[in-house]
Amino acid sequence: MQDQSVERRLAAILAADVVGYSRLMEADEAGTLARLKTIRLELIDPAIAKCKGRIVKTTGDGMLVEFQSVTEAVRCAVEFQQQMARRNGDMPASRCLLYRIGINLGDVIVEESDIFGDGVNVAARLEAMADAGGICISAAVRDQVGDRIGVGYEDLGEQQFKNINRPIRAFKILATGLASSSDTNQATPPATARKPSIAVLPFANMSGDAEQEFFADGLTEDIITELSRFRELLVISRNAVFTHKGKAIKARQVAREFGVDYVVEGSVRKVADRVRVTIQLIDGETETHIWAERYDRKLDDIFAIQDEITSAIVATLFGRVEAARHDRVQRKRTANMAAYECVLTGKVLHHWSTREANAEAMRMLNRAIELDPNYAHARAWRACVIGQAWMNNWCEDRDASMRAILDEVQTVLTLDENEADVHRILGALKLNFDEYDKATYHQERALSLNPNSDIVVVQQGELLTWLGRPVEGIEWIHRAMRLNPYHPQRYWSHLGRAQYTARLYADAIQSFSKLTAPDYTHHAFLAASLAQLGNSTAAAAHAREVLQREPAFTAEGFLGNLHYQQHSDAEHLRDGLVKAGLPN
Repeated sequence: MQDQSVERRLAAILAADVVGYSRLMEADEAGTLARLKTIRLELIDPAIAKCKGRIVKTTGDGMLVEFQSVTEAVRCAVEFQQQMARRNGDMPASRCLLYRIGINLGDVIVEESDIFGDGVNVAARLEAMADAGGICISAAVRDQVGDRIGVGYEDLGEQQFKNINRPIRAFKILATGLASSSDTNQATPPATARKPSIAVLPFANMSGDAEQEFFADGLTEDIITELSRFRELLVISRNAVFTHKGKAIKARQVAREFGVDYVVEGSVRKVADRVRVTIQLIDGETETHIWAERYDRKLDDIFAIQDEITSAIVATLFGRVEAARHDRVQRKRTANMAAYECVLTGKVLHHWSTREANAEAMRMLNRAIELDPNYAHARAWRACVIGQAWMNNWCEDRDASMRAILDEVQTVLTLDENEADVHRILGALKLNFDEYDKATYHQERALSLNPNSDIVVVQQGELLTWLGRPVEGIEWIHRAMRLNPYHPQRYWSHLGRAQYTARLYADAIQSFSKLTAPDYTHHAFLAASLAQLGNSTAAAAHAREVLQREPAFTAEGFLGNLHYQQHSDAEHLRDGLVKAGLPN
């Protein structure tokens, strides 16, 4: 018989905690505690009081809050996250305090000043799946709040949470200034873009010769690369901006799509040994022209043109002409313009990511190296092209291809140690052999040389995950996705692995579910994630998919192809796989 003395009531419950709290405490315990106390006094307590909430209890990094009004609960969360985003804008990324918040409307059991029950548990699960700096709510909250406070919603679908028997439909709140809104098409740049941001659109080929398309594309890519070397700028990646190649699109629309402050447009006309480049820097909000220039030079001056364009943009945005001249990473360039054009063509072909284009890219890069054997950039890209063939099994002898990659990158390091792509490749290769210290050295070197390359940035997230620092890894992978909103599908796989390692199983499921063609490895992580959440039926279905695609699958063999440095991380994955019913 039910105990009639138990007090129950309907309440809006808000659960919040700090992302990466343990890492922050380890790095600076006293400073972290002081900042938490300040935020509590200056932001949290006033926001809760304003919205008539009651703090039920607190932990070191989190809290549980009860509201009588669900609308006030959501308003409190949105205003708090927006204030935190502004506060974090002045902080180095390593010291940012990012909260995630979950809100549920449900029945709670009241015991003295505390509350318990299903309504509280759901709020806690929603908080765990929220983005850093974001808010996740239940369908009950969404239905009650509606359009009352002017926020948008992203439907995350039905979620299976641990110890919750029924599926819970979840929504992500989309509001100006929330970090979790970074993947939406809102006009206001996300809070994560604290530094000035810029998108360089593909330069138009005005030569009247279709064959010169490669030259225009290559010049665009080189300018993006040069701008990316400045840590003060956030530069949208080449792969993202090239989705607009050949399209007539307004600067304001581009700025809104990528969440950037500035847009660069340009054109190239190449005739014989002359080249004319026109370029303009545009304010993304007002579409006013900040700066424009035309360069009419001999083709041999192309590198000088690149330098002038890059310096002018950086100087215009920061007033740092001298910094633009002196802080630049010095690269050894070729004096052979035919070799340069071959590299431009090879790079564009490489980006097509087909077997035929890869073979043609190899031919162009081989030609560039024949013309200039000491052209480090050409050799770096030849290593990339061989690596693409190795990854996709487009090579007849994989061992020979691996040796060729190693030989090529070692040659480049001898010629020019400032090639970011070579350090990126070496970082990946060293990780493949579990040489963690060397992998870290080369990855950090690549990051210092080109901090705005989404490929380098996502690899940083991967490496940190393998090193046992998945929460930091998640942050880096999200940054790569911000740099390249049209990122490759594999980024979701990287993110899902990091989230599983961080015990964020619902997030991992969501990430792996975004893959359009998951392979058996993705199904294995899905099976493990679902098993850890206690959803044995769904876990078993993915386990069957694994064995159907890879009949000889074992947890031991699977782990042998992964690169966890921490034994506990490997055993954590083994535990999930075995729970899902896969053979050990």
